[in-house]
Amino acid sequence: MTISIGELERQVRVLRDIEEIKRLKHAYFRCIDTANLAELAQLTHPEVTTSYVGGSYRIELRNREEFLEMIGSSFHAECVARHNGHHPEIEVTSETEATGTWYLHDDFLNLREMIRTEGTAIYRDRYLKVDGRWVISHQSYERIYERVEPITTVPTLTVNTLARVGRRLPKKG
Repeated sequence: MTISIGELERQVRVLRDIEEIKRLKHAYFRCIDTANLAELAQLTHPEVTTSYVGGSYRIELRNREEFLEMIGSSFHAECVARHNGHHPEIEVTSETEATGTWYLHDDFLNLREMIRTEGTAIYRDRYLKVDGRWVISHQSYERIYERVEPITTVPTLTVNTLARVGRRLPKKG
């Protein structure tokens, strides 16, 4: 079977696009866990839509401003977070559009409320290529499982990036 140069160029472009989308999503998880809102803004489209469905919550957001505010308020200085995205299934549907499915495993300690949430979810994303760069245009997940339990003692942490860079919330009560 002979492949034309044009077809080979298209296949290489698609593979490069898939790799760029993987890097985009990995940066997204890193930025969430470090409350890097400035970089997270660069990874998302201004009109990004968000739908997160967990065991006790449903979050629906209509744009980047709402999304960044939610992340800044949720991943604050009294939290510890870890989000890992695995097993990407990316389909480039055109030169400027793609979809992705990711398997999430996360662990979130809210030391302000003394609650730990751990679980998995399936992300279903849509991406747009804008000015030669891929951004997230829609992000959603639905939990596979979610475990929420009280934290009985404050963990001894030798490092906590969010304590240093996360938003400082007003004192409780």
